[in-house]
Amino acid sequence: MADDDTEILDEEIVEGEGEEAPPKSRKLLFIILAVVLLGGGGGGAWFFLKGGDHKAGAKAEVPALPPIYVNLDPPFVVNFEAESMVRFLQVTISIMTRDAPTSEVLKKNDPRMRNDLLMLLGGQKYETISTREGKEKLQAQSLEAVRTVVKSAGGEPDKVEALYFTAFVMQ
Repeated sequence: MADDDTEILDEEIVEGEGEEAPPKSRKLLFIILAVVLLGGGGGGAWFFLKGGDHKAGAKAEVPALPPIYVNLDPPFVVNFEAESMVRFLQVTISIMTRDAPTSEVLKKNDPRMRNDLLMLLGGQKYETISTREGKEKLQAQSLEAVRTVVKSAGGEPDKVEALYFTAFVMQ
């Protein structure tokens, strides 16, 4: 049976020798392959070169500047009443910005910031700030107090990014 198939195939080849179908299909295949490769290469090059501008009208992202920490020294020490006992709180605070002019505003207004933060810290209740949530709330309130001072001094309050308690001791 395999010999019969071979003979039939041979006859078809002999009959098709005068036609140019196989070379045309190879040329067409080569042309299609070339178009796909060139199109893919061109598209890849465009994407690579224009990749940063994929959003029309978007601002180019600027790498973040290194943080500048302003330490409020000496540590804050306040007393407050807790269950008819006098308690003490000692807090060391650092303020973070990435803007040098804002760090200068913070340094120049240290006395006012210290006053506002002492008033805020002294008004706390032991039960509130002994919890993590209470400390986080106090941290947010302290950051807002610092931003208020920066704004009133003519600075940009949004440039004050964070406030950190670097030490927090209650007795």
